[in-house]
Amino acid sequence: MRQRAVRDQQRLDSGAVSSPKDLESLQREITSLAKRQGDLEDVVLEIMERRESAQERVAELTERVGAVQAKADDATARRDAASRELDAEAATVAKDREVVAGAVPADLLKLYDKLRTQQGGVGAARLYQRRCEGCRLELNITEVNDVKAASPDTVLRCENCHRILVRTADSGL
Repeated sequence: MRQRAVRDQQRLDSGAVSSPKDLESLQREITSLAKRQGDLEDVVLEIMERRESAQERVAELTERVGAVQAKADDATARRDAASRELDAEAATVAKDREVVAGAVPADLLKLYDKLRTQQGGVGAARLYQRRCEGCRLELNITEVNDVKAASPDTVLRCENCHRILVRTADSGL
């Protein structure tokens, strides 16, 4: 478009076009080309501004992605460390359970495992101040008297949740 405008301007300046009608047509074409070139330059400038804005936004979002990725990596590392700690603790507890389970009579251990499966992982509960800490309900006076009268090696069970009741020195009974 620029070359055409330069060529038309040279023809106009050289005097090669002598017809008034052709001169007028050539001048209109040069004016039209100049206007068109101005419009296209405005479009190019607008596109360049939008491109610059988009590049700034891309840079901003890239920075944000980096920050979020760093947080995610940190959270993953903390999760993995916590998982390793839990695995180590579970292994320790499993060993401790094996030691304790070895000292418990087989029939009591079988009952405990059955109750634990039925009760969502808790087969025994502490008896504290007339309350079963498994179901959080208080024992009635008859049950309390039965607990007091029972020998220390008797296996007692809660009438409400059927868990094994564990009597401790601070049971309050």
